[in-house]
Amino acid sequence: MTRPSLTSIIDAASVIPVLTVEDMGTAAPLAKALAAGGLKVIELTLRTAIALDAMKAMQDAAPDLIVGMGTVRTPEDAAKSAREGAAFLVSPGLTPALGDAMLATGLACLPGVATAGEAMAAREQGFEVLKFFPAEPAGGIAYLKALAGPLPDVCFCPTGSISRERAPDYLALKNVVCVGGSWIAEAKDIASGNWAAITANARAAQAMKR
Repeated sequence: MTRPSLTSIIDAASVIPVLTVEDMGTAAPLAKALAAGGLKVIELTLRTAIALDAMKAMQDAAPDLIVGMGTVRTPEDAAKSAREGAAFLVSPGLTPALGDAMLATGLACLPGVATAGEAMAAREQGFEVLKFFPAEPAGGIAYLKALAGPLPDVCFCPTGSISRERAPDYLALKNVVCVGGSWIAEAKDIASGNWAAITANARAAQAMKR
């Protein structure tokens, strides 16, 4: 199976939904609802015991979706996610060992950083685009603007407490290539099967452009 490049992922998505699946029965309809809204890329978090099985179910239900695995915290998480078919990897933070393991998979990766020093270390290790997390608590738009001067070659995908209303402001920044958002498919809507609301949110997210 050919895995998408980082460039193709970024080109396909301005807003990437960050999802947690608690019930296998919701995986397939969730994928279909997001695809119906026009989304091409999603991040499923490795926060539940069923995450990898849910990833496969979502890929089967909506084959055109690029499904990545997030909350990758250990080298084992990276290897396991890649082995089970994740299209890309996302981590909340970065250690040297985790970075090496992520790079070893050959997949597109978005390692998490929250400071200028962490961003420099990640760039030095070979990562091209970084997840800025947690975006709003870590300084948000003002912080990313401040990083643009000294780190002009570093691009970010800010994620963390970014609302639907704030997403366009992030996308307007020159060093932001996409944003992550949990507002597209909130836990309450997934649990209640409110697929129409999720499709509507996906459609709104897909309409946001850099």
